[in-house]
Amino acid sequence: MTMPPKPPSRPDRVSLWRYMKLFRADILSAQPAKLYRAWMAEFKTPFFRSYLINDPDLIDTVLKTHPDEFPKSDRISAGLRPLLGESVFLTNGAVWKRQRRIIDPAFEGGRLRDTFPAIFAAGQAGAARLIADDTPQEIEAIANHIAADVIFRTLFSLPIEDETAQKVFLEFRNYQRSQPILNLAAFVSGPRWMPRFFRRSTRDSARKIRVLITQLTVARLDMIAAGTAPDDLATKIMTTKDPETGATFSVSEMVDQVSIFFLAGHETSASALAWSLYLLARYPDWQDQLAAEAAQFDGDFANLSQLKVTRDVFREALRLYPPVPMMVRESLAPTRFRNRAIKRGAQIVLSPWHLHRHNRLWDNPDGFDPNRWQSENGKTCARTAFMPFSAGPRVCTGAGFAMIEGVTLLAALLKNHEFHLSQGRIPTPVAHLTVRAEDGIWLRIVPRVHA
Repeated sequence: MTMPPKPPSRPDRVSLWRYMKLFRADILSAQPAKLYRAWMAEFKTPFFRSYLINDPDLIDTVLKTHPDEFPKSDRISAGLRPLLGESVFLTNGAVWKRQRRIIDPAFEGGRLRDTFPAIFAAGQAGAARLIADDTPQEIEAIANHIAADVIFRTLFSLPIEDETAQKVFLEFRNYQRSQPILNLAAFVSGPRWMPRFFRRSTRDSARKIRVLITQLTVARLDMIAAGTAPDDLATKIMTTKDPETGATFSVSEMVDQVSIFFLAGHETSASALAWSLYLLARYPDWQDQLAAEAAQFDGDFANLSQLKVTRDVFREALRLYPPVPMMVRESLAPTRFRNRAIKRGAQIVLSPWHLHRHNRLWDNPDGFDPNRWQSENGKTCARTAFMPFSAGPRVCTGAGFAMIEGVTLLAALLKNHEFHLSQGRIPTPVAHLTVRAEDGIWLRIVPRVHA
């Protein structure tokens, strides 16, 4: 078993005022140690009640058995609506169900086989762009570029070098940088009248992105009408009819959906890829195993199952650094959790960040141990305490896509390259739109010498 890295900083006991200050600075390091062994915790002030739940049975209640009673919190939606509009990520109820009926067929198993060549091509292109000169390089930026290339190739059959794709990518980068760290009001459930402010640069980036995506969408509709559209995800989604109403997405609805596909698919994938490479640089023996698998992989979708160790390493990275660290639901009616009365309107915080490192669920919770997924404890936790893509009906529609993408990209990058730590630069995870490093992830890249 690999020795665990130094656990994240976790204050034991903090006052409410100290916690609020830590929370504003960095939601992840603010979390006290006791939350990594608690089944449930209540956070209260005169204005609100929020409940963090780590009990797998309660998580199942919220996400799987009674999801309609715990919709997504409007406070989270408010922070992303200028960009995402009424996308499937933000909606609830009948609107969300209609959207999923149209979107889900594009991500079924057969369609993943169809999109795989584009994922593989993006990985090969990303590997070819690497500069292997042993100088420290910021890996998150590299991962962002490759993940964006995957999205454009699979959605619109465009490489990242395409002029419009490049403009969207650059604006998304501006948006990510201007978007504040996860909004305090969203997680601590401030009064509903509390205003939600957006930086002007954030609003401007969101507007520019939507204009560019509208151009891509309208152009694709013209191609569909002319019978010249490629058979990619955008065409599939735009031509799929709701089986209940027979209607397809309008242009504005499609712009909303493309925005979340890019944000979710690009941001989360880049985060997972960057942290995976950091962990592999930290544990070179595992990196060598992945390189050996990559050397035998021929790029055929049917042979992806050969990358078994690569898949376990990627799952371990998702466990330790889940791209979306916390999710917030709202209780529509009074209920009881672990003998506590939960009032209508209370915020229910589901935290992969805590659940994936929970002391009472996982063996060696802070350690990097890809072998765990073959152990009884790991197999049990995979079913009950592992949710990097959420769970239940609202599980990320692209979860299967993301797993294939992560494994494929790692194989492409490691086949002919080695990643090494940059001395004195240990990344500190912080929660922006996804879990990123406070000052970036800096690694050295050199050519791999094959035996």
